[in-house]
Amino acid sequence: MRPLKGLKAEETRFASFDGTEIAYHSLGEGPVILLGNGLGGSWRAWAHQIGYFADRYRFLSWDYRGLYRSGTPRDRGAIRVEDHARDAMAVLEHAGVEEAAVFGWSMGVQVALELYGRAPERVKAMVLINGVAGAPYESVLNAPAIGRVIPGALGLVRRVPRLAQRVTERVVMWPEAIGWAKRAGIAAPTLDDEVFRALAESFAGLDMDLYFHILQLLGEHDARPLLDEIDVPVLVIAGDRDLMTPRAAAEDIVRRVRGAELLVVPGGTHYAAVEYPELINLRMEKFLRERRYG
Repeated sequence: MRPLKGLKAEETRFASFDGTEIAYHSLGEGPVILLGNGLGGSWRAWAHQIGYFADRYRFLSWDYRGLYRSGTPRDRGAIRVEDHARDAMAVLEHAGVEEAAVFGWSMGVQVALELYGRAPERVKAMVLINGVAGAPYESVLNAPAIGRVIPGALGLVRRVPRLAQRVTERVVMWPEAIGWAKRAGIAAPTLDDEVFRALAESFAGLDMDLYFHILQLLGEHDARPLLDEIDVPVLVIAGDRDLMTPRAAAEDIVRRVRGAELLVVPGGTHYAAVEYPELINLRMEKFLRERRYG
């Protein structure tokens, strides 16, 4: 993709703490930035950030267990946020990295916070984008009543996995999907169509039963009690039109984490990093420079 400017990812595979095969990718050189992905994307979702910073930082990104290039655990229930955080620790160990800045997007915010809770000595700074600290469905549309319905709805979808697979593949491969998302306000008009289309194509082959199960378990995770204990630099980025993880959730993190900084992206949705990459990259750069990482 154009933002990567010819950069190629080096893929490494290894057995994580419970034997699950995890694939991680490395790009760039320098101090390490570990990427906690959203549930709907691989490292390619960070194309603009990688392309901008790869001459100064080394990016590590792993595929969550059961998704994309990583294997499915023998215990299909071992897909909680805690398991993904343990995989993150295993990736750092396998790559010979003692400490890293951690960037989390959407679900990756919860994974980043869980990683900090388990191994604070490994986390030098955090950038948390379009996410919440826990109980994510309570924040959807700022309407807790909707959040109470979501887990049950996901359970119903999991009862018809083949139908869910067919419907999902049709939606993500539909040529007008991106245009519809922009018109509906789910994505901003500035969304990078090329990056989003590449993510959609890889999304089509996922095990949707496992995917929706991860979504269910994500709703049970809550790292909010940890926020008062964080003592590393934190930058929180939110979109003011994000329906899934609204601005109020970002503001809650900033209120509770000592010294945390907040960027609210005007017009940004849940995909702000591929809608307004120049603004976000410059703010990240300022944060890393002022906090003397790299």
